[in-house]
Amino acid sequence: MLDNTAPIAENLNTVRDLIKSHAKAAGRDENDINLLAVSKTKPVSDIVLAYESGQRHFGENYVQEGVDKVLQLKSFQGIIWHFIGPLQSNKSRLVAENFDWMHSLDRLKIAKRINEQRPVFKAPLNCCIQVNIDKEESKAGVLPSEVIDLVASMQTLEKIKIRGLMAIPKASDDKATQKNSFDQMRSLFEQCKQKFSDFDTLSIGMSGDIDVAIECGSTMVRVGTAIFGQRVKTNT
Repeated sequence: MLDNTAPIAENLNTVRDLIKSHAKAAGRDENDINLLAVSKTKPVSDIVLAYESGQRHFGENYVQEGVDKVLQLKSFQGIIWHFIGPLQSNKSRLVAENFDWMHSLDRLKIAKRINEQRPVFKAPLNCCIQVNIDKEESKAGVLPSEVIDLVASMQTLEKIKIRGLMAIPKASDDKATQKNSFDQMRSLFEQCKQKFSDFDTLSIGMSGDIDVAIECGSTMVRVGTAIFGQRVKTNT
């Protein structure tokens, strides 16, 4: 059981133990699964505590808040910043200039802008294509049937590197429903791996479905509240 009032270091160890346990149950190597600590709305001091406990991958949903944190912690060696929220065209430069990863890419227009805006001295921006796996009208992401063509159209963009797929399935506590969505993602991921050489990341799974996601091949799980506690709402 996760204790959201426990110290961050203790919460991190609990989540890592969960990942290890679920990986073992799925017959997988725990080292093949990265933990992305979702730090949106949390203060820099919390990120520092997580960093001091060995965490290196952090995810931010809001552009300006994320950039502020990137700049404040730019001296921290090995820290890796992931942008995981929706991105408006007028804020693409901030993501291109400051982040290491983007998980919510779903338009060629945005990909082209980021490719043009990525500084020449930085490595290509690692990107995951966001898939609307359950075809929800209210949710962002490309439809599963459109993924391969979209990835193919981005292969000539030299300053971005398409590393994999990301999805946020429809909310459900039913394990069978969760597994159905994640199995679809795994199948699509495997199809893409056969066609595109850089594909190695399947970003699925959060606190409520981490076990099913790992069973279905997730290579990156996104966990926030279980590490940092309840979030404060923000419009940043």
